[in-house]
Amino acid sequence: MEKAGRREWAALAVLVLPVLLISVDMTVLGFALPYLSEDLAPTGAEQLWIVDIYSFVLAGLLVLMGTLGDRIGRRKLLLSGAVAFGAASVLAAFAPTPALLIAARALLGVGGATLMPSTLSLLRSIFTDPAQRRLAIAVWGSGFSGGMALGPVLGGWLLEHFWWGSVFLVNVPVMLVLLAAGPFLLPEAKDPKPGRFDALSAVLSLAAMLPVVYGIKRFAEHGLDPIAALAAVAGLGVGVVFVRRQRALADPMLDLSLFRHRAFSASVLTNMLGVFSLVGLLFLVPQYLQLVLGLRPMTAALWLLPTTVAGVAGSLTAARLARRVSVARLVCGGLLVGAAGFAVLVALGAESGLATLTIGMVLVGFGVPLTETLTNDLIITAAPRERAGAASAISETGYELGGALGTAVLGSIATAVYRGGVPTDAGSAARETLGGAVATASELPPEQATSLLDTARESFVQGMHVSAVVGALLLTYTAVQALVLLRQRSTGTGAPAMPHAG
Repeated sequence: MEKAGRREWAALAVLVLPVLLISVDMTVLGFALPYLSEDLAPTGAEQLWIVDIYSFVLAGLLVLMGTLGDRIGRRKLLLSGAVAFGAASVLAAFAPTPALLIAARALLGVGGATLMPSTLSLLRSIFTDPAQRRLAIAVWGSGFSGGMALGPVLGGWLLEHFWWGSVFLVNVPVMLVLLAAGPFLLPEAKDPKPGRFDALSAVLSLAAMLPVVYGIKRFAEHGLDPIAALAAVAGLGVGVVFVRRQRALADPMLDLSLFRHRAFSASVLTNMLGVFSLVGLLFLVPQYLQLVLGLRPMTAALWLLPTTVAGVAGSLTAARLARRVSVARLVCGGLLVGAAGFAVLVALGAESGLATLTIGMVLVGFGVPLTETLTNDLIITAAPRERAGAASAISETGYELGGALGTAVLGSIATAVYRGGVPTDAGSAARETLGGAVATASELPPEQATSLLDTARESFVQGMHVSAVVGALLLTYTAVQALVLLRQRSTGTGAPAMPHAG
């Protein structure tokens, strides 16, 4: 196997750029929302769609776009997505109405769905040496986790100096660099014998994914109501039809035989559960920093930077240790480190807890990315080279579903505990969220306001404690599962061998 040279490492730098931006776009909008709401005056429903439509469309299209990349060429799909992402960013930055902003965010989701699986699958074509490939995936993963934390910091700085559209416009120069360098540095890669494209499978994949994602997101916002349940059940029903059709086709859109490889299926599940825990925690931590400890948004964002550094360190450590330690043990160890981080967060207090929070978040931030570097490597190597795009898309879909479920489940657990601790006479807004309690307290006499805020903050922290216990137990279970399912024969070089099927 040929070792990668300067050209290949330069190509990696190009591939990290879209991953960085996609993850930034997942978190940067939260800071811009108050400013654009004041300017565009969206309704409550429009505001929710402005936030949700991006990840909603992104998750729904990943499988379709990954398969499409295998057929038409992953570089071609990546560069086409860069054009769409850049154009949508300009449209969003200067959107004069909420409806146009929602449309622009949806187009951003389309562009993101073409970029994510293409970047990961191209790494397999560029880096053929196992050790170098793991290092490349570690850098790729660092870009993703780094962007998640960079979003709030970048958003805070931009909003202090420019208008709200700047958080979208910053995407454009990065996409221009990708379009300029991509054709020269990135090789084309696709399935040489893709077979016939089945349009009905494409429709069924969307009809399955979109209702499921919508149901999960509605559950996160409104609880388990009939609409959320009906959407999820409808999506799962269509998913059954989709799976049956794939089994019957000579040239399926989604190669279900990939799941027969224990390394592949176990890695996808491990990724999903790891992201479930991490994203669910990231949903609660900013509220703790700002509404419990009273930090300004920019200060709160800076306190999350150690988590980003830990994520980069975890990814790079995985690539180095995989040469000497089995993948199963490394993945198990990383997840147990993450579980220990959740256990530390049970000690958080309502008055002060920055040190405790930092230690816990660093442990979680180190452990989960460490495991994902290794499982992503297993995912793209378990699949045949010509199906790398579809395999990467399945992995990314697991990420999206894990993140949505983490927000829904851990957020709902924390909210339920919070509501149980706030008195019924505090008002519906105060019982709904901690932000509602802060708003309600601002209209009360000083003594009543102090009493309400103390109770609400203590209840929120109690909710975080329960969610932290759930997260610790889940990661511990995932660690044991990974140790069992990812057991492998030694190859004598430290590289993971294909585990036995079954």
